Amino acid sequence: MNEALEQVILRRDTWRGRSPHFGGLGLSANSDSHRGGLKSGYGALDAALQQGGWPEATAVEVLSDSSGMGAMGLFLPAMEQLSTQGRWQAFIAPPWTPYAPLLAARGIDTQQVLLVHPRSREDLLWSIEQALRSSTCSAVFSWLGDAQYRYSEIRKLQLAAASSDSLCVLFRSQRAAIESSPVGLRLQMREYRKVHILKQRGGQQQLDVHLSPNDELSHQPQLWELPVWPSTMAGNSALEAG
Repeated sequence: MNEALEQVILRRDTWRGRSPHFGGLGLSANSDSHRGGLKSGYGALDAALQQGGWPEATAVEVLSDSSGMGAMGLFLPAMEQLSTQGRWQAFIAPPWTPYAPLLAARGIDTQQVLLVHPRSREDLLWSIEQALRSSTCSAVFSWLGDAQYRYSEIRKLQLAAASSDSLCVLFRSQRAAIESSPVGLRLQMREYRKVHILKQRGGQQQLDVHLSPNDELSHQPQLWELPVWPSTMAGNSALEAG
């Protein structure tokens, strides 16, 4: 295992996925498998994205008025695909505890979910970079909150994502839209099931994409609308729709 990532995993404030209910015993979710192109699971969005899905070798910024957890509905199909790789799906500084039964109902292996709760801004940026530079994460979802970040700080994460085979998603406040960013894809969640492509390297920009409910799995819970989940791990108790 990458030595730097091992330091993150061994920390006392990092939870390691073991069972479908975020507890118990089991094997770690690491393997040497890698991913190719990755469909978003939404036909209209794939058609608008330059690579026909989530782009490789770049970070994706998602700007939202809420905590960003409602926007996780965008990545539910990708998470399910990535579960077949047997690698970690890292949640770094999530504002709420992921609701394990919902993820399991959507075919996501919760034994592969890794929760990291950084103690500081520097710790947050370091954890994201190390997770990306390791070979043991198929996805790295990170919540940067309302704080302002220097261009150089985001560029460092972009460079790590460019050398990685992980899906890299940075959730940020809508206020970040006025700042320039080195990432290859910037999205805004302005309305329910509507994505605005703010920036896209090599593709269409300033484009609204409506997400059809027909692309959702029928009779399955969506990550846009989450139930409350009592937590003893992070001090928070629910994911909010956004």
